[in-house]
Amino acid sequence: MRSSSGPHGSGLLPNRQISSVIQDLHIQKQVMRALLTSPIKATVWLVIMVTLGPSVFAQGISDPALLPKYSFDWTQEEIELGFLHYDEVFKGREVPRGDKVHKLPQGEPLRAFCEGGEKEREFNDFLTEQKVAGLLILQDGMIRLEHYDLGYSREGRWTSQSVAKSVTSTLVGAAIKDGYINSVDDYLTDYIPDLKGSAYEKVSIRHLLTMTTGVKWNENYGDPNSDIVRFYAEPVDPGVDETVSYMRRLPAQAEPGERWFYNTGETHLLGVLVRSATGQNLSDYLSKKIWVPYGMEKKASWIVGRTDQELAGCCLQMALRDFARFGHFVLEGGRIDGESIVPEGWFQTATRTQVPIWGGWGYGYQWWTFADGTFQALGIHGQMIHIDPARSLVVVINSAWPEADSNIRHAAVSAFLKTIEKEVDKNTL
Repeated sequence: MRSSSGPHGSGLLPNRQISSVIQDLHIQKQVMRALLTSPIKATVWLVIMVTLGPSVFAQGISDPALLPKYSFDWTQEEIELGFLHYDEVFKGREVPRGDKVHKLPQGEPLRAFCEGGEKEREFNDFLTEQKVAGLLILQDGMIRLEHYDLGYSREGRWTSQSVAKSVTSTLVGAAIKDGYINSVDDYLTDYIPDLKGSAYEKVSIRHLLTMTTGVKWNENYGDPNSDIVRFYAEPVDPGVDETVSYMRRLPAQAEPGERWFYNTGETHLLGVLVRSATGQNLSDYLSKKIWVPYGMEKKASWIVGRTDQELAGCCLQMALRDFARFGHFVLEGGRIDGESIVPEGWFQTATRTQVPIWGGWGYGYQWWTFADGTFQALGIHGQMIHIDPARSLVVVINSAWPEADSNIRHAAVSAFLKTIEKEVDKNTL
């Protein structure tokens, strides 16, 4: 069996020595199931408990370091613990904050969702059914509702999953503004020469931002042979970035610009692009361009892969209020002290439909777009930054869905966003 470690689809489980098997939480559960169905379960259980002590089976779920390194197979308890401590499970790099903090003053509470409010039960049912760990509603830069659960708190950080894609695309814009990248119409190989001769030979940065490269990719999280799983397990070519090593082996199945395929590996490539162009790792560049000057409240962390570079398509850990600050920063056009860190008009293009997809959904520059002018950064298991420019509204939800993705859950979230809109509109009449 191949061994590897990494986040969000971290490769296959490694081989383990028999002496350490009992301490692996994943194996513990298999042992427990076997014991509970065995005809000699009482005798075996007694021997194990006397030999190892009762704490062996109780300790694993409380220690993030003991979580399995294959996060696609996590149980509900493991998801809730792991998402709160992602950079204790996987290796990460710190995104430093600065001395100043961008204040988020308290606004008028959305009383319908508060205790005794007419929507209190609907709100509580939504939180429970959708396994919500954190929810924050920001309007006009002011907090109108803030909720924590599942061990999350204002002091904690939750993993972004693919919400990080929208952060990465913003760093591409910053690199263009800074003069490190000339244009989104430049070829990718101008900045990443190790991709020459691959299916990415004729691919532009714009194609990569919109996921219209035409390169074949399988993002099925439940398929052990999918690209999203194999990416973290396949051997890395010596002296080559992990992402480039895997992505340059992939075949094309359409001409660039002709078809849309959701592809986390290509956002990882955007990260390689930014590193190659700027000469800085993503964590440092993010800190320099946004975290310090905009005034994020907490340091963040970004998970790194086997070649010690940030995995740009996922896994940026931050505080709930900093998710909201990032949303508000985008809502304000990426301006810090009156000047945008991205080219003028960047967000108007990035957050508007570049590729129509289905049922009113579209895709911009690593943002999901909608016909009503709203747009979202989305991550598996229920991570979301929802931005509504018309209402000056940002809604952040950090969740621990049992499933990586679910149309039913997306529909429930959409319905609740409509409820929020109605309450916000009532208060502004």
